[in-house]
Amino acid sequence: MRLRPVVDAGEGFYGLGEYFDAAEHRGRVRAMQLEYDPQIESQYNEAHVPVPFITGTRGWGLFVEDPHAAVFDVAAAAADRVEATFGTGPDTAGGLAFHLYAANHPLDVTRHYYATTGAPKLPAPWALGPWIWRDENDDQAQVEDDIATIRELDLATSAIWIDRPYQSAVGVFDWHSTQFPDPQAMIAKIHDLGLRLALWHVPYVDDDPAAAAMRDEAEAGDFFPLEVGLVTSDWGEPLDLTNPAAFEWWQDHIREYTDHGVDGFKLDYAEDITVGLGGARTVWQFADGSSERTMHKLYQLLYHRAYAELLPESGGFLLCRAGTYGDQQNVSVIWPGDLDANMAAHREKVDDDGESYVAVGGLPAALTASLSLGPSGFPFFASDTGGYRHAPPDRETFVRWFEYTALTPVMQVGTGSSDVPWEFTPDNGLDDESLAWYRQYARLHLRLFPYVWTFAQSLASGGRPLQRPLGLAYPELGVHPSDTYLLGNNLLVAPVVARGATTRKLSLPPGAWLDWWTGEVLQGDTDVTVDAPLGTLPLFLRVGGIVPMLRPSIDTLAETTAADVDSFVGDPGVLYARVAPGPLASRFDLYDGTALKQCLGKTAFHLEVAPGEVFTSGVDVEIHALAPIAGITVDDVALGKRDSAAALDASADGWIYTTDLGGTLRIKLGPGAHSVLATLAE
Repeated sequence: MRLRPVVDAGEGFYGLGEYFDAAEHRGRVRAMQLEYDPQIESQYNEAHVPVPFITGTRGWGLFVEDPHAAVFDVAAAAADRVEATFGTGPDTAGGLAFHLYAANHPLDVTRHYYATTGAPKLPAPWALGPWIWRDENDDQAQVEDDIATIRELDLATSAIWIDRPYQSAVGVFDWHSTQFPDPQAMIAKIHDLGLRLALWHVPYVDDDPAAAAMRDEAEAGDFFPLEVGLVTSDWGEPLDLTNPAAFEWWQDHIREYTDHGVDGFKLDYAEDITVGLGGARTVWQFADGSSERTMHKLYQLLYHRAYAELLPESGGFLLCRAGTYGDQQNVSVIWPGDLDANMAAHREKVDDDGESYVAVGGLPAALTASLSLGPSGFPFFASDTGGYRHAPPDRETFVRWFEYTALTPVMQVGTGSSDVPWEFTPDNGLDDESLAWYRQYARLHLRLFPYVWTFAQSLASGGRPLQRPLGLAYPELGVHPSDTYLLGNNLLVAPVVARGATTRKLSLPPGAWLDWWTGEVLQGDTDVTVDAPLGTLPLFLRVGGIVPMLRPSIDTLAETTAADVDSFVGDPGVLYARVAPGPLASRFDLYDGTALKQCLGKTAFHLEVAPGEVFTSGVDVEIHALAPIAGITVDDVALGKRDSAAALDASADGWIYTTDLGGTLRIKLGPGAHSVLATLAE
């Protein structure tokens, strides 16, 4: 069955799930299922998260609510047509359900999609802090050494996960007794240091002697599919989660981890159920009567729901590799699978020391995937910082990658070679300078929590992606880069993804934009080239924009019992903020009800502060690119000027002015609501 909407011959198109080559789809044909592709190194088309939902930049959307195999021709055959073809086969008599949406701005189309399929599941707040992991942990001692090192090196981190192997066999809900002799003590140490813990997992029971009892139980209960097609995992066929008894049995075992302090899961694989190979069906049959015709998509919902239902009401963490429409109700975060640990584009031919392959894609593919997923209904994305295939990444790749992931909602750091930022080897080229850069960007990511969490809280009602592709946010520009985006309303991010580049060309949206690092104000609605040496991410704050932040010393978003670990849970503390003053009055309303307002007049700068429920201890605000100040009053009373930043830090309130960042006014205020008037010097 086929739908052929007539479209504008010049508009762009976003959505359709996760893709690695381009975030905008005009002129491309997109498969809605995983398919064999011998040209690429992974041997398949990397369509892990196909979503039959497309948004046009004129402010309309089409969602086809059907799980059958499908393909979208996005104005490829004809410039004024999108053609969506669904292989409904014997189910054709049931028809094809589809939804048409409209909005005044294309960013708002996703709100209607959520109204149809369900609001996205938010991860726990602590999941927005940086994560550290190794592809393979040697043992419990290494894990405990890693968490101690994280704190000794002052690396802002909220969580870790342990990847395989840690069980006696895949599908056995235990800890390998030699490798992890006292897991409960290890979990306690992890939590004590202000970290949360997740585990790698899959829906298989290994055909291994160590898993014999589990497998015998599953076979006795008929917990595997009635008919099994092509198996692509190393651990046999997946469980038949359409069978209620199998679903309940699996959840009973998952509780063996969650009841003992495991806070989340990295859910891998479960993509065995393909619709065909070489034109022939790969036939599967399940207990509920379904087959591969629909379960190639719907299995993911069952798999992820089994774990999502067991996470605490206060929030947890699921990092999932695959998904489809509606699965945003289960999935906390998507990661793109095994990208290359380099800066290759998707399908680029790579020659690496005599080894030649067609790349799945490295850093550019990760960035593109994050921008394609947001408009597809999956707002939280986290690529392996540094990549996976052909790891370790070299120094440049790793630095450019963490520059980018620091300005995404979720920052997870690990590679296929189990490198961590503080281990320097000849292969990875890391050193003290790269570690210092990592420390800076990891803490910036953590400090941005109030800003990002505010937009996350509005997803269900507003729907706008957290990472917004430039071409979707500003369709009037007529450009659709896959490497430039807005994080929320006020931050413009332009990661460097080209090897050896020390400058970055980008299109600035209308308005004026303040360089985060230098304070230079650039006029928008034009193309610019900015300096971007290694260690510097091109990052801009909208003039008139406000970015609320946590204090500079913050270590974690998770609870801690360690006195020397600075936790947001233990004390939200003073709210920091960065402001690019503008002549048009603007405000930022935080998730807790705190409100910050700013306006720059000809003779004075105005700041209004109203506290909310969480941030009650006062504010510390930096206003950049501002002329010198003659004096400041707060609630009509003069505010004291301090001699230095250290003196201001030691005071309950006050202000200083420096020439940094184009002229910076820093104002510190105590608890309560305040009205600030900063008079500009003549």
